[in-house]
Amino acid sequence: MIIPEISVLPNKLTVLYMHYPDSLVTHCGLLMKAGTRDEEKGKDGLAHFIEHTLFKGTKNRKSFHILNRLEVVGGELNAYTTKEETCLHASVMNRYFERAVDLIADVAFQSIFPEKEIEKEKEVITDEIRAYQDTPYEQIFDDFESQLFKGHTLGHNILGTEESIRKFKRKDILNYVGNLYDPSNMVFAVSGSIGMKEVIRLAEKYFGVQKHKKSPPKRSAFKKYTPEHITEKKSISQVHYIMGRPALGVKDPRRFTLILFNNLLGGPGMNSRLNLNIREKHGFTYTIESGFHSYTDTGVFHIYCATDEKHFIKTRKLLDRELDILMDKKLSDTVFKQYKEQLIGQIQLGQENRLSVLLSVAKSQLNLGKIVTLKDVNERINRITSKEVKDLANEILNPKSRSELIYLPNP
Repeated sequence: MIIPEISVLPNKLTVLYMHYPDSLVTHCGLLMKAGTRDEEKGKDGLAHFIEHTLFKGTKNRKSFHILNRLEVVGGELNAYTTKEETCLHASVMNRYFERAVDLIADVAFQSIFPEKEIEKEKEVITDEIRAYQDTPYEQIFDDFESQLFKGHTLGHNILGTEESIRKFKRKDILNYVGNLYDPSNMVFAVSGSIGMKEVIRLAEKYFGVQKHKKSPPKRSAFKKYTPEHITEKKSISQVHYIMGRPALGVKDPRRFTLILFNNLLGGPGMNSRLNLNIREKHGFTYTIESGFHSYTDTGVFHIYCATDEKHFIKTRKLLDRELDILMDKKLSDTVFKQYKEQLIGQIQLGQENRLSVLLSVAKSQLNLGKIVTLKDVNERINRITSKEVKDLANEILNPKSRSELIYLPNP
């Protein structure tokens, strides 16, 4: 892993650079600590809505010019919103890097949010919500997080609801942006062969003129969790089932233990225990997986499967049996070592996607104030013992702390 160079501008914007001397392409991204969890009550989906409307015009450019600026030179401009961040990112040939920096700064700090475009975008996102509701595989994950984090903004659906979207006003956008789009709340990250000196020069030219106005408000931590078991009937052909609970945040030292456990239980490998012992052995389900995602102060661990209704009870029993085995028995040293090597290999292969690595490193800097290197990750994984995995499995999989959400076909 390339060790990033880091500098902080006078206006408190953090600049991060990863040097790849052979690169003909430069990737860059502005990561902001402004996500769904930072929305006010009743403003579900506002962070994502703002991400859309950022591209609808600035003081310097109309929407067409924003969308066309990098495309005409073969570059790409994109954005995304999560529960905790908003990101604007671009990829261009090296000679167009300044064009990308200029555009990202313009969109982030000079957007004007025209009333007409706000109303138009409400229709676009309403259609997006309806399309998403037609995809139970996607909807069940968001509904489950809303169930786990009930009463907290972490439970907000990133897209929001049709009702909340319809109520948005321009002043809501300006209030959110005014509170959170501050240089001190951002990391501008770059990877390529440009060099740190040139990155700093352009960051100062386009971002340095933005004043640090005030520190963003502190986030409220999630504290109160009550397990719930919910069943809903929907117009679908399969049963969709998810179970889990809130888990470990990014600052918890046991996070890598849970990553390893998740990987061996139902991670991306075809040799995960759930895939081998339920899908391959019995053929009751096409999709069965587990997942773990960390936020700054908490996280989510889940197990998901979709199956024909006639196989659901049997699938659930097999799942419970597999979890009981992992809670009762330690893995053999040989098998445990294999799973460690598999996880390290997967992480290493992921380093090939330079944009993904850049944004991941920037996220670490934004939320932790430091970079966790590949060497650190490998060392942490190798230090994990099978007893630590078993102990954490018993904590995370405790039946009394699990929540469930079931979508049943509506006959």
